[in-house]
Amino acid sequence: MTVKLPLLNERIYAPYKIAALVETLGEQGISTEESLQGSGITEAEMYAADTLTSVRQYFAVCKNAVQLSHDPATPFQVGMRMHLSAYGMYGYALLCSETIRDFFDLGVKYHKLATPTLAIQWREEPGFAIWWFPENFISAPSKELRQFLIEQQLAQHVTHLRDVVSPECVPQKIHVSHPAPPHADLYEKYLGCPTYFDQPVSEIYYDSSILDRKPQLAHRLTSTLLQETCDRLIGQAKVSAGVAGEVYQILMRTPGQFPGMDEVADALHMTSRTLRRKLEAEGMSFVEILNDVRCSLATEYLQTTKLSTDDIATLLGFSDAANFRQAFKKWTGKAPSAYRK
Repeated sequence: MTVKLPLLNERIYAPYKIAALVETLGEQGISTEESLQGSGITEAEMYAADTLTSVRQYFAVCKNAVQLSHDPATPFQVGMRMHLSAYGMYGYALLCSETIRDFFDLGVKYHKLATPTLAIQWREEPGFAIWWFPENFISAPSKELRQFLIEQQLAQHVTHLRDVVSPECVPQKIHVSHPAPPHADLYEKYLGCPTYFDQPVSEIYYDSSILDRKPQLAHRLTSTLLQETCDRLIGQAKVSAGVAGEVYQILMRTPGQFPGMDEVADALHMTSRTLRRKLEAEGMSFVEILNDVRCSLATEYLQTTKLSTDDIATLLGFSDAANFRQAFKKWTGKAPSAYRK
């Protein structure tokens, strides 16, 4: 099964994960400015109610954490901070699930609303309910960043089950696909169970008896209403898996010199007709993906550079600044000058 993940540069997430990571690093004496370096986010924006961020921006802060922090417990501590109440409608939908089995199902179904950095799935085996994490990241992280993201994800999942079941709910065991690090003892300290390294895939094993339990805040009507909200939100999020994701990545390689559909089709070893058909099957179009790329780049240029509107228009392949301003307002609802302010 191909797991779809949101586009790397799409700004649709509240910065709650960024804030949790920056706060954790701050307790280690690392300044907010250092933690946010290269993310395009200021401290004020990090706590503003209307700020929306992308997975790419969160990756930037994670990379800073890997470089700046000398505490191997950092990803675990960040994960333990990430209670479901921080996830907005996604978190509330999970908290109100009718059963833990529903919680598992909804966790996967709506994961794209949670600033996801890697794919998640779950399955049931005799005696076990198992979260598992396919080797499918939204980007191509370094070995160090990959381990950081896995450790944080494990801590988040353990924290979420404690939120909905009870503080005493801990896994039976955990498998991780990377070798045992020097800080291997931290896994049991933070995750509460034995951990086995060098496994085929990273997984969290729970006793399957929890699946039919009711979360502490289970409420059928509230759960239904929140799921309807999540369905609307998830319908707005684009995806980076499949052919659409491949097209997106090709277009992002050469900003300002975007290849046409025929060239992209050639790069993917298919005809333009086949490419169009495959994109339509994924609910996407070439023009829609190109506009997403242009919008992502435009917002980056406006927020992180002093380039003029004319220069940005040229970089994005517009014939003139007026066409760029018209397109940008259609994408974001704001003129470039207003967005920059």
